[in-house]
Amino acid sequence: MRRTKNIFRLLLLLSAGAAQAQYTDQINTNRPGQSMSGFSVGESIFQIETGIYGIKEKHDVLNYDVKGLGLDLTLRYGAILEELEFIASVQYQFDRYEDALYNYGRNDVRSLTLGAKYLIYDPDKNYSPELNLYSWKANHKFKWRSLIPAVAVYGGVNLMSKDNPYSFPTDGLSPKLIAIAHNHFGKWVWVNNIIADKITTDYPSYGLITTLTRGFNEKWSGFVEFQGYSSDYYADGIFRVGAAHLLTDTMQVDASISSNFKDTPSIMYASVGFAWRFDANYRDILLPGKGDKEDEYNAEQKKKKDDRDKKKKEREERRKKIEEPLPEPQTE
Repeated sequence: MRRTKNIFRLLLLLSAGAAQAQYTDQINTNRPGQSMSGFSVGESIFQIETGIYGIKEKHDVLNYDVKGLGLDLTLRYGAILEELEFIASVQYQFDRYEDALYNYGRNDVRSLTLGAKYLIYDPDKNYSPELNLYSWKANHKFKWRSLIPAVAVYGGVNLMSKDNPYSFPTDGLSPKLIAIAHNHFGKWVWVNNIIADKITTDYPSYGLITTLTRGFNEKWSGFVEFQGYSSDYYADGIFRVGAAHLLTDTMQVDASISSNFKDTPSIMYASVGFAWRFDANYRDILLPGKGDKEDEYNAEQKKKKDDRDKKKKEREERRKKIEEPLPEPQTE
């Protein structure tokens, strides 16, 4: 029974799933996949997700090669509401481009996006099933209700300079929109993103990312992912596999490899990364249908506060008695 609970908690390594509010006991990240999960990190939580990747690209028709390294960084912060998260993502790449005529190095921001994500619907928020005290099997059998996903939306803006070698001069400021569906199926987590990117530019892009994640034990989890995107300029499908290892409750390392299956161009990525969560300012928030009733929770918190105040008052009274001067001896 304990093993089952630990594996379920580990599913949150690569996809953020909420068992109590948005916050989980252990860090949950979007790395090393490219999909965005439906749940936020939690109000007042600050999280860093970063990594380094190598890229190799070869085009058999245009006869060019690209080899290089890149850095990516995502900053996530939960604020105002438990379901709301603000996100800043940047990717910087160094590479060398070579064809029959040219051979030169490039380096610049490949992408820079600022945005926010909001959880619209959580199917577990007002759902409190009663446990069957006589059947473990009844409590853990497949439930058709699990097919209902949590739903979130993301809205952001791309910031690109006109002379960037990785973008078109007309890109500039452009919106990015994502619809997110997030499911839990026992030991599995399934996340789907539908993406509309740069929709006000000359070359808007539309895509889908689907990610399936599974926990292996208390420390390890793995995922498989497909990313497809299409525009008037370029279309491709990329497959990705990877794993994550939990170092502590607030730190994770990960690795992944990505490839497509065509040669116009052929693309290969390899990535390693690290994620860290700062949660010292977090205060437990109980959502309806997720554990004890809110009134009972608030009463318990009030009792704890009253007990602390009472002990503090007793300490103050003892301190005052100790500091009181002794009465002077009386003489006849």
